[in-house]
Amino acid sequence: MERYTLLLTTEDGVVLYDYHRRRLNPDGDAAADRAFARFAREARPGVYAVWAGEDGALRVESRSGSRLREGMPARFLVSPLAGGRGPVPKPAPPSPYDAVRVENVATLLTSADGVEVYEACVAAVLGWDGERLVCVPADRPRVWSTAAAAVREHLPVSEVPIAAESAMPLLLVNAVRGSSAVDLPGRDAFPSRVRAEIEQLLRRLTGGKDLATVG
Repeated sequence: MERYTLLLTTEDGVVLYDYHRRRLNPDGDAAADRAFARFAREARPGVYAVWAGEDGALRVESRSGSRLREGMPARFLVSPLAGGRGPVPKPAPPSPYDAVRVENVATLLTSADGVEVYEACVAAVLGWDGERLVCVPADRPRVWSTAAAAVREHLPVSEVPIAAESAMPLLLVNAVRGSSAVDLPGRDAFPSRVRAEIEQLLRRLTGGKDLATVG
């Protein structure tokens, strides 16, 4: 099965390098790892869509950027994955998510009853409970997010449902945009110092330019 990811490269390499490698090559194939390492070393700064075939070969296309914008208005819709269980690989376009995306609007995707937020149409959703970051429970249906996986593994988090009707601060995160606040009336502001920690983490987990030469 072909695997897909959307990533950002900088002068320092691929943002969330190890997590994109995991997404493209979940079985740890050596040839696929070498191909991705070569891409990370040689790619110019920019946004790229990357597909990995069963033979480990990569197909790469340049992209303009993320759909996320700071302070976007938000709306709620039922997730196209509602009723499923656990994270799924990121779908390549065209995907079920195309039907829930609207230009310049962040669509927050919910359970079938509209009670819980699972993710956004192009990003993971994080909350803040006043003491630590909140991630959706691991068994909720959503795309496996490189940014959210990094947060779960490197920062203190709690896994509890994120209610659609709540004042809990929300932040959207993905590997291309980083973090993005949304305009959602009734929600408290996400703390700037916590957001800065997340952005710092994404920078720290950027790499690939200094990898040894591979065949």
